[in-house]
Amino acid sequence: MNKFTRILMLIVSLGLTLTTQAQQQADMADLMRSNGKIYVVVAVCMTILIGLFLYVWMIDRKLTRMEKGG
Repeated sequence: MNKFTRILMLIVSLGLTLTTQAQQQADMADLMRSNGKIYVVVAVCMTILIGLFLYVWMIDRKLTRMEKGG
């Protein structure tokens, strides 16, 4: 199996695992929301996503410069 197939299988298996535990996740979300910790989780997720988008944007700019120069 190539690397893409392995990653795809991992994502699918994780997705199936998460859907089977949906009720437990909802209970945990209610608990975190009542304690006010859900905002910390949202802030961390947003920070990671913004970092990933910035990284991809920087890589795209570098590749564009390389393509024009070479």
